[in-house]
Parts: sequence; C-alpha cells; structure tokens
Amino acid sequence: MLAPFELDLTAHQVGQLLTYLELLLRWNRSSNLTAVRTPEECVTRHFGESLYLTRQVALRGSNLDIGSGAGFPGLALKIALPNLATTLLEPVGKKRAFLKEVVRACQMESVEVRPERLEEFAERHLLPGVGTASLFHSATSRAVGGLDHLIPTALRVLKPGGYRCLWLGRQQSRALAEGTPRLACRPAIPLPLSKSREILVGVTGPGS
Repeated sequence: MLAPFELDLTAHQVGQLLTYLELLLRWNRSSNLTAVRTPEECVTRHFGESLYLTRQVALRGSNLDIGSGAGFPGLALKIALPNLATTLLEPVGKKRAFLKEVVRACQMESVEVRPERLEEFAERHLLPGVGTASLFHSATSRAVGGLDHLIPTALRVLKPGGYRCLWLGRQQSRALAEGTPRLACRPAIPLPLSKSREILVGVTGPGS
C-alpha cells in the first residue's frame, strides 16, 4: 500500500509503523482520533501522505508539528527521520495521551508533546533573550484551519531558511502560494493516489 510513495524504510521503521497503526485503529474505536477508519486508508492517507515529504525535502534538526491530532504528519515523520527532534502541539487532552502512547510504544526519543496552541507556544518560546537557538528548522501541519493567522505565527518560530510544510487541497495551496510573499514557495508537491491533495513547501527568508 505504501509502494506508490516510494519510501525507503528499514525493517525497524516498518515495525514502528505497524505498532502505530495498531494503536491508531484501537484508540479510534473510542476516541474518534480520525475520520479515516480502514487500515488501508490509514496507511495511504495518513502514513503515506505524511512520509512522502521525505522524498522531496531533506528535513533536519528540529521540527514543530502544529495541531498534531493523531500525529500526522509530525509523528509519522519522526519514524522515517529518527534524528529529527520533534515538538508536537496538540491542545486536546485525549489526543495528547494517544501521541504519548505512540511515542512510548515505538520507543521514540527527542519527542515533546505540548498542550499549547501555536500562538501561546510562540509567545512563550520567543521570550526576550532566548535567541535564535530556540527556533525550529521546519514546521509542519495538516488539516489545520485558520491558516491566515497560523502561517505568520509559524514564520516567527522558524530559523532563516527553515521549511514551512502544509498538506492542502490544490486550490487552497495555490491561493496561499500567491498570497504569502514572505514564504518563498516551491512548486507544490502532488501526492500519489490523490487528484487534489498536495504539499506546499515554503522557505523562510532573512527577517521573516
């Protein structure tokens, strides 16, 4: 099911994905973490589409995942990129509990699950004197609303040259690419098995 995404995963990483999938299906019966219910669709829509970014962009350093929900894309990316220090922002308690259980079961390191929304996190993270060492090399989000406010705030917590990666529908992606001059957008990345979904990647410039 992941073949169209052309991923290069080790046996250990595949095992982590299977553990993650099993937990997702089990928790979803009672906690409604995602509207996607079947194992096949979870593999392609959640894991495949999240991990496809690694075929196109070399993420490194630290990543901030905004509105993590059930962990897509941020926690899925952590499996493919075990050295990527990952901070997950998720204000809903039951979803944070799920994320922490996946981190524990998959034996992930350098993952922090936080309850703040982006605006709250940014205000705390960018205190005077903290400096650029606190900023992230990339920020990701999928199926998150309020992008008109989210994108400018996300730019504040990115290092110069940092990546802002959004999973969007094609029309929304084009509108954002044209309307966000501070975010130098690359050509959108079409997602395999989808006619309308794609990943929009922008790179922050100096002074963003």
